[in-house]
Amino acid sequence: MPVRPLLRAEGAAILILSLAGYRLWGGGWGVLVPLLLLPDVALLAYLGGARAGAWVYNLAHSYVGPAALSLWGLWAGSDVAVVLAWAWAAHCGLDRMLGYGLKTGGFRDTHLGRIGRAQSVTR
Repeated sequence: MPVRPLLRAEGAAILILSLAGYRLWGGGWGVLVPLLLLPDVALLAYLGGARAGAWVYNLAHSYVGPAALSLWGLWAGSDVAVVLAWAWAAHCGLDRMLGYGLKTGGFRDTHLGRIGRAQSVTR
């Protein structure tokens, strides 16, 4: 079985489960879109170079962050933190579903393969 379609399906599953958790914990649909876009602010780190950009991007697009935030929210009794964690995880799942993986070098090089159209060489 090819791995990339399986990883994209896994991302879709995380997206669906995260949206269900977001709603069950009381997250409002009106603020979901801005919350889903928030982790992409990490793209600004690429202004500091590819290495810094990849590091910050991966930090913002790994499931570790939402997991840690949700555990802290549960421990502290903060429903807001748990809702934010669900939205963050949904963003990560959406990215994986669309084929945007963690960066392994430049922006186009991800753990799911290269993204974007191949550039043609003209002579």
